Amino acid sequence: MMRTLKNIWRLGIKELWSLWRDPVMLVLIVYTFSLSVYTTASAMPETLHHAPIVIVDEDNSPLSARIASAFYPPHFMPPKMLAFNQVDPGMDAGTFTFALTIPPNFQRDVLSGKHAELQLNVDATRMSQAFTGNGYIQAIVMAEVNEFVQRHRTNAALPVDIELRARFNPTLNKTWFGGLMQIINNVTMLSIILTGAALIREREHGTIEHLLVMPVTPAEIMLAKVWSMGAVVLVAAGLSLHFVVQGLLQVPVEGSIALFLAGAALCLFATTSMGIFMATIARNMPQFGLLMVLTLLPLQMLSGGSTPRESMPQAVQDIMLMAPTTHFVELAQAILYRGAGIDVVWKPFLALAIIGSVLFAFSLARFRKTISQMA
Repeated sequence: MMRTLKNIWRLGIKELWSLWRDPVMLVLIVYTFSLSVYTTASAMPETLHHAPIVIVDEDNSPLSARIASAFYPPHFMPPKMLAFNQVDPGMDAGTFTFALTIPPNFQRDVLSGKHAELQLNVDATRMSQAFTGNGYIQAIVMAEVNEFVQRHRTNAALPVDIELRARFNPTLNKTWFGGLMQIINNVTMLSIILTGAALIREREHGTIEHLLVMPVTPAEIMLAKVWSMGAVVLVAAGLSLHFVVQGLLQVPVEGSIALFLAGAALCLFATTSMGIFMATIARNMPQFGLLMVLTLLPLQMLSGGSTPRESMPQAVQDIMLMAPTTHFVELAQAILYRGAGIDVVWKPFLALAIIGSVLFAFSLARFRKTISQMA
């Protein structure tokens, strides 16, 4: 047993030295857990930030001026006033996303109770801004019109008032969600890349043949790659959580970071085994990259991190229970957002342990077969 542990430790140290001499991988690790996390959190696709808007004011009334003054940073850029014949050329050139047209006699029609219409042109090719900004503009215009009208006539107060209380994210700040979920996704992605690239790199450099003549077993070789690459990702995730998420982004973490890292370690046991399995199938790095695309997209999109699992078809929900990322997202959100303890997240911990053991067994069998063919 001691000899086996020493072999696993020394082989793992060899993997760390090989990684240290690979500047491309080092840059990837640093970028993935620093700039990637920060930019993803601070520039969520659903966030409306400095959207360009123009206004065609054909009414020139106090109400139209009030509406025009309601659009200001950070959601919108200060609106530009254009003539009606300048809207279509500007939309065709893509110089602005929204064009709000206020027709003549708009204020008079509103105050007299007549049906009044505004025209909002949206550049739908800017999908994220178009979808979010459409709702923002409608809400802003209606609020300004209602406040203007209430000066001249009284409206009865509604008998029902909704009091919003958002738990776990009182200000509904998308940065809180984006930063933590990016770390979760990066743990999966980088663990598969590092372990798979380590095995393919040895095969391409011919060092795998050297290991075959050494007194080491395939299980020891595989365990060395699993613990070394998993440790790198785990340390990088912990540093990113502390310095980027809690430091730069000022995102509060409710639960135990140590418990989260324990769950991440279990997930890494499964995903690193998956990376080795994929590396035994691929013959070179380009093939491994194609397998990565086919694997990562379902793992990240269907695990519940981007879209709630309840909104997916039941068949997809059942199939994704076999994926380690599903349970990792569940325990990570429970711990980091809601401050859950082990009494709440023991089920995803157990599921990760079982899935990791099964994936490791399949990967080891495939790894032994690959080595026997090379011997």
